[in-house]
Amino acid sequence: MSFVRRTLEALAGLSSTRWSYAITNPELLDTVLAQQTATATREAVDHAYEASLFNVDELHLQPGLLEARSDLLADVHYLEGLLIAARARNLAPELIERLAAAVDTGHELTVHLADAARATLTDH
Repeated sequence: MSFVRRTLEALAGLSSTRWSYAITNPELLDTVLAQQTATATREAVDHAYEASLFNVDELHLQPGLLEARSDLLADVHYLEGLLIAARARNLAPELIERLAAAVDTGHELTVHLADAARATLTDH
C-alpha cells in the first residue's frame, strides 16, 4: 500500500466514523454508492475543464496520463490485496469473482494509459 493511501486511511480513521465500520444495510450502502457517484459527477466538470485548458498538445497530456496511471496502479495493487485476503479466507465466490474482475479491468486500464502515454511522443 502506498504511503499516501496509508496516511489517508489513518487520517480517515481518526476523523471519520464512516471509515471505521462496514455498512450492513443494503439501502445505506446504495446511498453511499450513489453519493460517491454524485460527487464524482459534480467534480467531473472541473476536471474536464482543467484538462482541456492546460493540455494543448500531446506532451502536455503526458504528465496527467502518467499521474493517472500511477494512482491507478496503487489502487489496483490495493484491490489485489483485498482479493488475496478474500481468497485466503474463502469468502463468498461472487465477491471473489467481482474483485478479480475489478483487478483485471484495472490492469487493462493501466496498459491503455501506458499506451496513451507512449502516443504522446510524436515529432515536435
